[in-house]
Amino acid sequence: MATAKKAAAKKTTASSSSGKTAAPSAADMLNPLKNLKGMTDRLQELNLTGGAGKLLESGRKDLQALMQANEKSYQGLQTVVQRQTEMIKSAIAEWQTAAKEMPGKDAKENLAKLDELGRQSFQRAIDDIKELANLAARSQADAFDVVRQRIQSNVDEVTRMLQRK
Repeated sequence: MATAKKAAAKKTTASSSSGKTAAPSAADMLNPLKNLKGMTDRLQELNLTGGAGKLLESGRKDLQALMQANEKSYQGLQTVVQRQTEMIKSAIAEWQTAAKEMPGKDAKENLAKLDELGRQSFQRAIDDIKELANLAARSQADAFDVVRQRIQSNVDEVTRMLQRK
C-alpha cells in the first residue's frame, strides 16, 4: 500500500512538472501562497503610472455620479408629491361642488349624482395611481441610468488598466 502511494505521488509530481499549463487542482486553489509568485508577476506588469491620481479622480467621479443620481431621484420625488397634491385638490374641489349643488333637489337624483361621482372618482384615482407610478419609475430609471453609466465607465477603466502591453 505504501508503494502505491509513492507511485501516485511520483505520477502527480511528474505530471505537474511536465511544462503543460493545466487547470489548478483544488488543493492549489485552497493554498493562496502557491500562486503568489504568479499574482506578483501579473501585478508588476500593470501600468500604474499616476495610479494614485487616477484613483482619486475615479473616486471623485463616483461621488459626482452618486450626487447626480440622488438629485434626479429627489427631483422625481418632488414631481410625484406635487402632482399628488394637485390630484387631491382637484378631487376635493369636485366633491365640494357636488355637495353644494345637492340641497333642494330630489333625493333619487342626488343619490344618482353621488353614485356617478363616486364611479368617476374611483376611475380617476386608478388613473392617478398609474400616473404617479409612471412618474416615480421614470425618475428612478433616470437616477439608475447615471449610476449604471458610471459603473460601466469604471469597468472600462479597469479593463484598460489590466490589458497587457
